[in-house]
Amino acid sequence: MGEDTAWIIATACTMKTVMGVIGYSMILGETGSLLSATAGFPLSRSQSMLAITGFVLLPLCWLKDMSKLAPFSFVGTMATLYTALAMTFRYFTKSYLPTKVAGNILPPTLSSPAGLNPVFGTKGASSVFSSSSLVLVSMLSTAYLIHYNAPKYYTSLKNNTIPRFNKVVSTSFAFSTVLTILIAIMGFLTFGQASSGFILNNYSSKDSVMALSRLAVAASITFTFPLLFVGLRDGVMDLFAIKNRSNNVVNRMTVAMLSLVLLAALNLKDLSFLFAFGGASLGNAIIYVFPALMFRSAVNKKLNATPRLKQEVKIAMGTGVLGLVLGVLGVAKSLQVL
Repeated sequence: MGEDTAWIIATACTMKTVMGVIGYSMILGETGSLLSATAGFPLSRSQSMLAITGFVLLPLCWLKDMSKLAPFSFVGTMATLYTALAMTFRYFTKSYLPTKVAGNILPPTLSSPAGLNPVFGTKGASSVFSSSSLVLVSMLSTAYLIHYNAPKYYTSLKNNTIPRFNKVVSTSFAFSTVLTILIAIMGFLTFGQASSGFILNNYSSKDSVMALSRLAVAASITFTFPLLFVGLRDGVMDLFAIKNRSNNVVNRMTVAMLSLVLLAALNLKDLSFLFAFGGASLGNAIIYVFPALMFRSAVNKKLNATPRLKQEVKIAMGTGVLGLVLGVLGVAKSLQVL
């Protein structure tokens, strides 16, 4: 791949960002609806989404200096940590499962919304080898996809040396990996096959412990949304070669694009499909396929490429092929379970 095909990568990254902001909007709509029910003035998913977009997200996306949102990254980290601990607490207290006392079956302390009560099969660990697990693999391609923001994070990092950047990235990914695994395990052990694409939907609106988690996650996503949206807006303006970046033009672009995101989020219902399909198609391409092709192109242009570099090209192409296979299988399975 070279300069002539750079637009392919730019388009893929922009489209992946589109799916990200749509997913964020869906999460905020569903979370807002559940929180309003907890507070005693229930709003529908659509009403919640419209209110949050118009009165919260739009003003935040109009900000010209996104560095003002930097302190809220800590809020996001703490929100995720609290959610993991709260889900662990709910699993061990068995609040959503019926209990057997003196031979009598007592109903669960808390009940999930209709259709989301715990359901468990009999396959056990062998279900990991089912083709359905490809949906999870595809979703993970979305969870750990942040490649296109790496240059921005590097340039904004204080004392931005390569060793320091590597340390920040490795530490952050290790922490997020532990939390992702913990949340996935606790969610599945609590609700099994009934686990929603957005796991907080499984918990009762009367569950005060998880209501706080919803509030924390909503705050985290609200202040993270503009950072992702700006990447989308800039990507679209770059793709269409829009040179005029005046406040008036940028503000109009913000309103138009946020409206399209809202329209898509209102009509899409399955968050797990969005992330699985996006991860299988665009995610695998950005993570595995494009870097391998770019590396091969760079080495081929090198006049005195060492044998070691040529060997690395073979390894990189191997991962590229693996990503392509996972992508095709993941897309097929995502469409199958839709």
